[in-house]
Amino acid sequence: MMGEFDAIRPYADAEVPAVLNRLLADPAFLQIITHFRFPRLSRHFSWLLKPLIAHRLRSQFASINSVAALQDKVEVYVDRSIEHATDGVTYSGIEHLKAGKAYLFLANHRDIVMDPAFVNYAVYHAGLPTPRIAIGDNLLQKPFVSDLMRLNKSFIVHRSLTGRREKLAAFQLLSAYINHSIRNDGESIWIAQAEGRAKDGDDRTDSAILKMFHMSRKDETFAEVIGGLNLVPVSISYEYDPCDQAKARELFIRATTGSYEKAAGEDDKSIGLGITGYKGRVHLNFAPPVVDGFEDSKQLAVEMDRQILSGYRLFPAHYLAYAQWADRDPALQVPDATELFPAEELAAAQQEWQKRLDACPAEQRPYLVVQYATPVRNQYRIKAGLPL
Repeated sequence: MMGEFDAIRPYADAEVPAVLNRLLADPAFLQIITHFRFPRLSRHFSWLLKPLIAHRLRSQFASINSVAALQDKVEVYVDRSIEHATDGVTYSGIEHLKAGKAYLFLANHRDIVMDPAFVNYAVYHAGLPTPRIAIGDNLLQKPFVSDLMRLNKSFIVHRSLTGRREKLAAFQLLSAYINHSIRNDGESIWIAQAEGRAKDGDDRTDSAILKMFHMSRKDETFAEVIGGLNLVPVSISYEYDPCDQAKARELFIRATTGSYEKAAGEDDKSIGLGITGYKGRVHLNFAPPVVDGFEDSKQLAVEMDRQILSGYRLFPAHYLAYAQWADRDPALQVPDATELFPAEELAAAQQEWQKRLDACPAEQRPYLVVQYATPVRNQYRIKAGLPL
């Protein structure tokens, strides 16, 4: 029997073995794994390496017959790639989360794959079940990517629909699924605060997403629905963004030509760079659940912004960028980096920041600066009680 959510939901335990078999027979998937494991050899010997890797993976994953078992198996690799690409991950506020309770995590969005991966990492290491992850269908161009994501508790958000009626139906289904997951299945959800990454560093909550949570329960008030979803604002802060140069280039092209056309394979490139690129330190802050007193989505969006932006951890590079920013706010009392950080830490940051500026074409540099400077302005505006 077809379930109501079959078109978008993650795979269930019973489906895991068949999907794994399908993945391990997919040449495109095996090519990527081969290239990842043996970057040099794969160029000339992928015909030889692919069957060997498929055989090895088959034996490694032969006994896997549930999503939890798969996550346990994969966690070792996730931890390893996190340790390679960061100078450590810290979190605050995780004590607000209680075992046996499902949450709706609403997070700022900087990196396609790593934002939810870091939330998973934090929650998993706190001994809590990982959330189901919202992912746009624009990122699922290849069948194996869709299989991989749905194996890892991802559900699909249909973004590429153009008709108004289809869009509305997709939002309705998404709303019903999120509510069903939290209230009936007792499974947490991760979703970004807005569609697409905040490429200029200005993290803002799209009230349409908050409105969507209410869509499937119109007979109840907005406040009642939100009150029952355990909505947790999550701030994800990267000391350095591996995709910052690409974002600066896109912002520059948009500003000078009025639009930007993505090249074929650009998302795949961003995903790869986001996973493997150097991030410095990473910090996640989980605010206490926002449960009451919000009558509409606009009002709630303001509170979400307040929580997410004030929970953001500012690193030395953010202050260095702010000091160079042509559009900084003279009315804001922002301390100098030298007042906040030890000399050694600051010297290392100055070196890394300069390296990034040097690698960026001069005309694109202001768009690199804005990515790091904006979170400083936003946080100090909140501290001063000013509107954002």
